[in-house]
Amino acid sequence: MAEDKAARQRREAWGSLRRLPSKRWQARYTGPDGIAYSARTPEDKALTFLTKGDARAWLNRVHETIGRGEWEPPDAIARRCQEEAKVAALRDVTFREYVERWLERIESEPGKGGRMRKPGTVLMYRGRVVNYLLEPLGDTRVRDIDTEVVRALTKRLVALPSRIRPNAKQNGIAGDAVDVLKMILRAAVRDGVLAAMPDVATPARKSVRHDQDHTPEDDVATPTQVEELYAAVPQPWSVAVLFAAWCQLRRGEVLGLQRRDIVWNVDRTAATLYVRRQKNGSTGDLTDPKSAQGVRSMAVPPLMIDRLREHLDERVAEARTAPVVPKVARGLEHMPVSTWNLVWVERRVLVAGLPEGYRFHDLRHTGLTRFAQEGATLAELMRRGGHADIHVVLRYQKATMARDVELAARMSATVVDEIRRAR
Repeated sequence: MAEDKAARQRREAWGSLRRLPSKRWQARYTGPDGIAYSARTPEDKALTFLTKGDARAWLNRVHETIGRGEWEPPDAIARRCQEEAKVAALRDVTFREYVERWLERIESEPGKGGRMRKPGTVLMYRGRVVNYLLEPLGDTRVRDIDTEVVRALTKRLVALPSRIRPNAKQNGIAGDAVDVLKMILRAAVRDGVLAAMPDVATPARKSVRHDQDHTPEDDVATPTQVEELYAAVPQPWSVAVLFAAWCQLRRGEVLGLQRRDIVWNVDRTAATLYVRRQKNGSTGDLTDPKSAQGVRSMAVPPLMIDRLREHLDERVAEARTAPVVPKVARGLEHMPVSTWNLVWVERRVLVAGLPEGYRFHDLRHTGLTRFAQEGATLAELMRRGGHADIHVVLRYQKATMARDVELAARMSATVVDEIRRAR
């Protein structure tokens, strides 16, 4: 028996060769780590040979590799080959394939601040990809997207006509679309799919809604116009105009209000409003406010107390979670954003003097401007409006500066008058 085994296995100068029952040959050796190995493929699968000479040749090559100090364990070789194959596959991935993975990733992984992106944000990114990036780049390999390709795409996007105002000099989407493309390409660089980030500037963002003669002050409605808008919007929705103008709420915050968010004093002559959620225009769901600063409380201005009390008593259901702006009077369904938009577009034209295309959001701008004119500080404006970025609030300083100019002029006149009287 021992002689039969010896006949099947022949010792080489190092390692061993063994003939298997299948008539093929197996090669074995002891590695530098002292562990015995049999021949394996780069994928770490068993490797046998048709002839003894083939097995000996393979064994000699392994011996030479060990002599040069280049030997690796078979499982390490397999891991490296798998990684190289994965990288090679990624290097050939098309933009269409990669961007779908990217969209799935940003939906399931937190962003830079460690917080998950809101569903509406992901939908917005997907919309820009589908509407502006997939058609020109879909079949292009990501590794081939260089500065020249991005520059050509940017030029193409800038040239697109505006959907809002076809005669406008800009379209309002080029900058946003290029920014999303840059986010995707930066991720591709980190993943090793793209060698370097293309060097192309983002197109300037300019307003599409107005011409060059328009100023932010044109979007500030007068108190009379706010009253006319309130009268023009049918019940049970007209209270939304007051919330936007005098409580400075965003559209989603107005449509997300519930009865429990309004807390009265004992005799219901004053109320505190709590902003805790919003009606998401993209998903239709009730979600958290736009930012952490969006969760806030505020005093309801006395000018709307009587109307608010009447509205809650006559048009809002008794349940604590009943919507303040219901789809139907005393209903339990929040007014859909799309339905509200149709109502707004239909009714705003009934008020004279408003700029063309006046937005519901401009009522918030109106309220914050008036709040600034009353001397509110930047911190007070940020708290009232639920702003996270101080640069956004600085626009209302224009109103404060106008008041500052007026006060400076009055002070100057008083000082000059006193000087004259002293002389």
